[in-house]
Amino acid sequence: MIAPEEERMLKTLLVEMFGHISSMRREFAALQGDSKGNFATMTDTLDAIVENTETAGNAILESMEAIGASVTKLQGVNDPTAASVSDEILDSTNKVFEACAFQDLTGQRVTRVIKSLQFMEDHINRLVRMWGKEELARMAAELAVPSTPNLMEGPKRPGVAISQDDIDKLFA
Repeated sequence: MIAPEEERMLKTLLVEMFGHISSMRREFAALQGDSKGNFATMTDTLDAIVENTETAGNAILESMEAIGASVTKLQGVNDPTAASVSDEILDSTNKVFEACAFQDLTGQRVTRVIKSLQFMEDHINRLVRMWGKEELARMAAELAVPSTPNLMEGPKRPGVAISQDDIDKLFA
């Protein structure tokens, strides 16, 4: 049996985690331009990033392979300048292949993060269902959990961001 103070601590931590996940969902939805706050899951967005990065990486690799084939044709020409330039191009091509290999490792790491987030999100949601949303909402109000800072803030598009002139007026 859990002692009342331990149960309260668990509920407090659960309220904080659930609140943080909810806040992140709203921020991701806002980044996607959805003013209603609709957002399937954070992992859906990360999955899309991995897929798009993989597609871009494959396009780069295909183009580099085509460049390599063209350079091989140039190497058959009996011209020392062409051979030297071909070697330079092949060296640069190999560097691009190495960078694309790094991109693949990045995708694998993001996939691990996605699985971890899914695990945490699933378990937090199960705990919320177990204790009941009403009980946790009551506790959240009781705790008056401070809102987390907006971690998704960053550069804004023109027309959305505050202009430099407006900022200057504030300090004038």
